[in-house]
Amino acid sequence: MKINATEFKAKCLQLMDEVAMTHEPVIITKRGKPVAKLIPVEPEEAKSYFGCMAGTIDILGDIITPIEEPWAALTGEEDHLYDEPRVQDEKAKYENDAEQK
Repeated sequence: MKINATEFKAKCLQLMDEVAMTHEPVIITKRGKPVAKLIPVEPEEAKSYFGCMAGTIDILGDIITPIEEPWAALTGEEDHLYDEPRVQDEKAKYENDAEQK
């Protein structure tokens, strides 16, 4: 359907309802030349994130056989990372930095 801009302005809301029901686009003209197109909005399908990363990585080598390297969590090498923070030590360090300035 084609309609001139003046008529579109007068019937805009009615035409929008009609396009929504019939899904037929309306071409709006100005001085006989098409300037705009009124089309219905189609509802988007809900996208599933399941499998969205499929095919984005390459597996190089064997990922099932365990490596023969001991884990730091089991050997105790990283135990200091899990100590509770020493608030008093941090406070003293902050005060010393402030005194030096």
